[in-house]
Amino acid sequence: MKLSLTTTLALLVLAPSANAFAGMSSTSNADVSRRESFANVAAIVGGIAGLALPKVASAMPDEETPRVIARMGGLLEKYGDVQRGLSLSVPSGWNKFEGEVGAYDIKWQDLVDQKENVKISSTPVKSTTTSISALGDDVQALGQKLASKRDAKLIKASERITDGILFYTFEFAINDKTHQLLGLCVHKGKIWSLDCNTTERRWKGKEEMYYNIVGSFLPNLKN
Repeated sequence: MKLSLTTTLALLVLAPSANAFAGMSSTSNADVSRRESFANVAAIVGGIAGLALPKVASAMPDEETPRVIARMGGLLEKYGDVQRGLSLSVPSGWNKFEGEVGAYDIKWQDLVDQKENVKISSTPVKSTTTSISALGDDVQALGQKLASKRDAKLIKASERITDGILFYTFEFAINDKTHQLLGLCVHKGKIWSLDCNTTERRWKGKEEMYYNIVGSFLPNLKN
């Protein structure tokens, strides 16, 4: 079964030894440091095993970006999940599916075109991992690695701080003629992934809505 991005990341972060990473150098220290763990994560996600990352947390956005609350004339509706502790805007009228192990926690899917969907995934990480910046503070370089893993072209990569949480956002044009907008953050001991998907042909019609969805997501229940 194909693992989700967050599961792939967390398996590497939580692994007791770097010996678990095929093609990577071993270490005798069972408690792999946060920086080493996420360096391994980024290397495998990017398909470039053993590639060193820049030093962590040397630069971050210095201003808060407000949460997006646009409803787009009813195209989006507010959603909150008390059990999972998250909130965001989701497409009105789309089918909602509960989790598929190793794939997603929640999914919303268009009634007609199954390639149009929005998925949230989360996976626990070490308690010492408190920010997505542990993956590397060069968001463009990380985006290129993720694009390589997807057989895709990186269109945009950005970072922002909303409600005190650092978010990375990536836009990919994938070679299977689909388009993806991906948001990543770390909060409450988990890596959170929000990905919005559609066909390349329909991307322009979904672009504004998908960016509003990603901009609305918070791994908490604040209004």
